This record gives sequence, structure tokens and C-alpha cells, in this order.
Amino acid sequence: MSQRLSKCLISKLHLYAGLWFGALFVVLGLTGSAIAWMPELDAWLNPTLLQASKPAPGQVFQVTPRTLQAVVDGLAADPAYGKPSQLNPPADARDVYVASYRQPGKPSSFSQAIVRQVMVDPYTLQVKGERDWGRFGLTRPLLMSGMFHVHRYLLTGDAGKTVTGISGVALLLMALSGIYLWWPRLQWTAIKRALTVSHGGSWPRFNYTFHKAVGFFAAPALAVIAFSGIYFNLPQLVVPLVALVSTVPETAKLKNAAQDGALLDAGQAMAAAQLLYPQARVSRIVLPAKQDQPYEIRVRQPDEIAHGDGATRLTLDARSGLPLRIRDPLTASYGERFLGWQFPLHSGQAFGVAGRAFITVFGLMPLLFLLTGTLVWWKRRRSRK
Repeated sequence: MSQRLSKCLISKLHLYAGLWFGALFVVLGLTGSAIAWMPELDAWLNPTLLQASKPAPGQVFQVTPRTLQAVVDGLAADPAYGKPSQLNPPADARDVYVASYRQPGKPSSFSQAIVRQVMVDPYTLQVKGERDWGRFGLTRPLLMSGMFHVHRYLLTGDAGKTVTGISGVALLLMALSGIYLWWPRLQWTAIKRALTVSHGGSWPRFNYTFHKAVGFFAAPALAVIAFSGIYFNLPQLVVPLVALVSTVPETAKLKNAAQDGALLDAGQAMAAAQLLYPQARVSRIVLPAKQDQPYEIRVRQPDEIAHGDGATRLTLDARSGLPLRIRDPLTASYGERFLGWQFPLHSGQAFGVAGRAFITVFGLMPLLFLLTGTLVWWKRRRSRK
């Protein structure tokens, strides 16, 4: 195949991928810009729901196995709530406990799973309120939930997740094909021309040079974001490739090894996790729904690149408290570490506030490229006619 023909075909791929998926890229980019700051925005929008009350004089903030179990017991004793399926302890003195309740039954492939969230104040241990996470709405309690589920699921459950994964493949192809189409001759004047945005009294010229030059700088970041999006939504395309060169994490469901004895309560499970990782913060506890199921606990170690809940996952026997499986990002295989880097890169968390600001800016890029690319295409189409 001649170079001219191959460039023509790649140009067509770049064009039609942009025309077919452009609007979806814009939606995903804008919602991604917003949810890069989701914890802060959510707490700002819902202070009475997600911000703790002022402590009493002399009262000190602390999350211990005892206080966590008191929250579980208080909810379990209230017929309006019952025992939660998951509990997220507060991350700091301004945060609250978030208890989650799964919706009975499994949603269809085209419906969104709804999780009932109940917020408990860390100082009074009283319920502050609740909301349905996963339900779309423009009210303050549902706004960030809607943003997240549009970005991840397009509000259509697993079907939308698949579409989002396919759009990630299209975005990756667009980024790589854009670099190929941009690549000039290896001469300084050609490279300088390819990186220059010019107007020269012509808006079509400005649109073309802007799309080309800015696209070169944006393409690597968009390729990374696209690849991580493919991994989140279509892991069956990524994990086998990584497994060819390194060990990947196990995902099989485990059952309790101990057959005798009483089940540990949530506070005891938290204490067992703290014995394993005394310097880490317990960020999530999934309570067993059945007698043979273990505790699934998430902790964040101080040196992890993943902020928020962290990426250290513990599967603890619900009777003995002994670990059945530990996924530690600091001691994991290179393949598992590579996969573990995908979310911090996708969200910008890997580089702190600067990284999240970077992701926010790049969330606007699909809109700019859709506008300039469409104008360039339309101008050429009219010229050919």
C-alpha cells in the first residue's frame, strides 16, 4: 500500500470517528472535567448531607472499630434502615459516614443500579439524610451522581458502559491517527509550521492550524485517557494483553475458610484490617451478605498514588479475620501496578491538585476539536462541491 493511500485511509478513519463519536466525546469530556472534583463539589452542593456538624467542646474526631460498629448497630436497630451492605468511614473531621444499601434484584443490561446512601454524623452518630446514588437528577443531592453515571454508564447500565468502552477505542484511534496525520518532514521549518497556529485573515486557516497544532500536544494525554477508559469499561480487551507479560490481579470471588465460630462484626473486621496495615486509613467495608462470604475491605496507605479510598484491597475471613487475599499496590507485580495506575491517571489523582486541574482542562479538548474539525470538514466539503 502506498504512503499516499494509507494516509488517505487513516485520514478517513480520523474524520469519521470524529463525526460519529464527536458528540459523545464532548459529553464524556465535560462530565469528566466536573467529576475530577466530585468529592469537593458534592460536599459543597450538599453541606447538610455530606459535611459533619461542629463537634461539642472537647470532642475529638476519631474513627475506631468501636465507633464504626456503633454506626452499624444504630442503623441495624432502626426499621427505616437496617444493616447496611457497605460502610464508608469519614476521611477527615469534616466528612461523614456513608452507609450503602443495595437495591434488591439485579438491574437489566439497560437500567442503572440504584444504591441508597444514608449519611451519619461522626460526632452525634445521628442520621443526617439520604439519597439514591445512581439516580439522575438536577437537584443538589443528585447532580454529581448524575454526572458520574452519565460519564461511566450513559445512564443505561452495562449497555452504556459498553458504548463508553467502544468510544474509548475510537478516541484512542483518533489520537494515534491524528499524530500520524500531523507528522511533518524532519526539518525544522516543517516542524515549526506544523506547530504554529496562524490566522492570516482566514478563519478556515485558523481552524485548521489550531486543530492540527493543539491536537498534537493533546493527543498523548487523550490517548492515555482513552486507554484507561477502555480498561475500566472493556477490561476483557486489556487484561489479557497485560497478562501476556506480567501477572494480573485475581478477581475470583472467595468464600470463608473457617467453618466454625461466630461471624465477626464490622468493628472487629476493621480492627483486623488495622492490624495488617496499622498506618493505613480504612476507607470502605463491604459487609458479608451471606454466611459464607468474607469481608471486603479497602484501605489507603500513605504512599499510594490513588487518593480517596485508596487501592489496597483486603479479603478477610468473616470468622477468623485472617486474610484470604491481599492486593497491595505497593508490593504488587508490574502488571497489577500498571493497571492500578490507570484510574489515578484517568482522574488526575496521580499528580494531586495539578493533575486534576490538567484533566479538567483536557476535558474541554473534545469540544474544541469537534468544533474546529467539523468546520474544517465542512469547508472542504463545500470546496469540493
